[in-house]
Amino acid sequence: MSKAEQNAGKKDEKNIVTSFYKTFRSFTKELPILFGVILLLGLFKTFVTAQMITSVFTGNLSGDTVIGALIGSISAGNAIMSYIIGGELLKDGVSLFAVTAFIIAWVTVGLVQLPAEVAILGKRFAIFRNILSFIFAIFVSIATVMTLMVIR
Repeated sequence: MSKAEQNAGKKDEKNIVTSFYKTFRSFTKELPILFGVILLLGLFKTFVTAQMITSVFTGNLSGDTVIGALIGSISAGNAIMSYIIGGELLKDGVSLFAVTAFIIAWVTVGLVQLPAEVAILGKRFAIFRNILSFIFAIFVSIATVMTLMVIR
């Protein structure tokens, strides 16, 4: 093994240690933000029930799709929760358009997590990503339900 190869190996080890240290420092700086988001999620889940969400839908397909996306945008938590709530909304007579928009927005848009996302990824990127995700949640939900209608 040549001296150049040995020096390259030592340099790689040094870069790995430096990268690990920087990552650890960054993570410890972000920890308070993550705890704050978890606290907000817990409070939100406590005060907003599925019955409260169901009472908002009007029966208008286009309006309900937007309402579903809005509610999904302010909801947060594990994606599995959105499937359970979506199933309950369907049982209560909410349209499939609205429920699909709700689930997609729940998973892709994060207004509750926005402060943490701004701190980590930057304000411009976080806001732009959330706006695009909201718009696409509506379009994808319409396309998904229309595709299901054609298949059936």
